[in-house]
Amino acid sequence: MPENFSKWVACWGNATSITDRKEATYAKDLTLRYPIRACFSGNKLRFHFSNLTGTEPVTISEAYVAHSQATSAQSTASETSATQFEYAPTTITFGDRTSGTIPAGEEILSDEIAFDVVAGETFDVSLYFADFTQMNAGTAITGPLSGGKYSYGNFAKSATLPDDLTRKTNWIYFLNTIDIFTEEKNFALVCFGDSITAQDWPDYLTLRCAREGFNNVAIIRRAVSGTRILREYSCITYAAYGLKGATRFPIEMNVAGARAVIVQHGINDIIHPVGVEVNKFRPWSDMPTADDLINGVRSLYITHARKLGLKIYSGTLLPIYGWRTYNENRDIIRTAFNEWLRTAPDFDGCVDFDKAVRGHDNPKAFSNGFDSGDHLHPSAKAYEAMAECVPEELLK
Repeated sequence: MPENFSKWVACWGNATSITDRKEATYAKDLTLRYPIRACFSGNKLRFHFSNLTGTEPVTISEAYVAHSQATSAQSTASETSATQFEYAPTTITFGDRTSGTIPAGEEILSDEIAFDVVAGETFDVSLYFADFTQMNAGTAITGPLSGGKYSYGNFAKSATLPDDLTRKTNWIYFLNTIDIFTEEKNFALVCFGDSITAQDWPDYLTLRCAREGFNNVAIIRRAVSGTRILREYSCITYAAYGLKGATRFPIEMNVAGARAVIVQHGINDIIHPVGVEVNKFRPWSDMPTADDLINGVRSLYITHARKLGLKIYSGTLLPIYGWRTYNENRDIIRTAFNEWLRTAPDFDGCVDFDKAVRGHDNPKAFSNGFDSGDHLHPSAKAYEAMAECVPEELLK
């Protein structure tokens, strides 16, 4: 391992928001395990845990980090040696204690944990909750590098989770950010947005960086499905759509080693309002003008990014033709907002996601094969195209 590790940089991260409140809001005797791909090498880790949207304290009974069996199997020459891999969890501590309590509405930071990491490997973060725990702080993400598992019972130190008591999950609960003590040249790029960013393109950008040799950048995702720039919901039906931009952005830009942020946000402000005669929680008064969105981005995002010394890049909004609330007026707002995102001197540059995925014959719609089917979210192929259109200047 190199000896020139000198600073903390976020190597993995997500937003924390209100989880989808269905029938069950509590868990007990539960293990969560999240595999994390290391983007660069280091010799210490520290872990941010968030209960930002919880209304009760949450106690993590036990927490561990361990080199993944998957990494061992990939790096060994024979199946026999892979089976001899020793799963050796390292305890994550909180003020030298093996359990930690996250107060309601707050975030905590673990102790610094000595743990050697090699770029490209995978390590597991495992959490165990012994007592009744309000599962109200987390976010759902997807992508080829995203997701985890949960098990009923305490298996946080086990090399494998029991098949009969385990299921996959795309919800990331409480684990918010992981920092690594690494080389001075390494840095973080933050991707801020809504469901488009909570889905696959940040993972594809991470894979692109590895493939093309951009080895000094970590892609940190700060995204919540359904969230808007200007407003948020106060009912349990739509609570999981998250906090508004004014609340989210200052909290989510707390990213060690960050140099820049890509903001791709605002489509939900445009598509959500339908009138109280259709949905009492979505009045027409919520419909913004393009100027409303522009002023929101200027006051909420650009101003704060500049205070932090971050470069800020705009991300254009994707086509919505065919979406269930589509109409010409909504698309006029989107188009006007996109034109400002492309040309405003307020930004350090623009990532033109719209241009990368829209159709040539009908630019109001997705290109052939780029629509997931709902006419709002891209297909996997389109998410790859979004990752490919991020300028190299942001990755070097």
